[in-house]
Amino acid sequence: MLGQKDLEKIKKITREFFKKMCFEVEIKVKKPQDLTIPICLKTEEAKVLIGEGGQTLLDIQRLLKIILKRKILVEEQFYIDLDINAYKEKKIEYLKELAKSTADEVSLSRQEKTLAPMPAYERRIIHLELANRGDIASESVGQEPERSVKVRLHL
Repeated sequence: MLGQKDLEKIKKITREFFKKMCFEVEIKVKKPQDLTIPICLKTEEAKVLIGEGGQTLLDIQRLLKIILKRKILVEEQFYIDLDINAYKEKKIEYLKELAKSTADEVSLSRQEKTLAPMPAYERRIIHLELANRGDIASESVGQEPERSVKVRLHL
């Protein structure tokens, strides 16, 4: 189990990581949820760190996770969830709203609709949001990186 000392070390390593990249960041390491450690950053240069569609953020998260696993020697597996200026939080809300409005549109028009291609974690949010609707079904279609969500009436 990761203790308070480990969380402080994660904060320190994260600060050093961004300092070496010449970014001023405010870091908050939240209480772990299951095996995931939420790390929230605030910065003036969020656009550069998030990148188009959040791709740079995902790449930074992957790299930071590798560094942390090497420097924090604990036996159990852990993950990090890096968020910059609440980008992921806002993106999740947007995707949930997109799912609801698309489902309503499909329900009214009786015509299926395919959303724009998106990464697996975004498609998962759409599927989870629509899972409780009895009148609507969703499925992922296509091949990566052009995989998208098709929303249709539930038969």
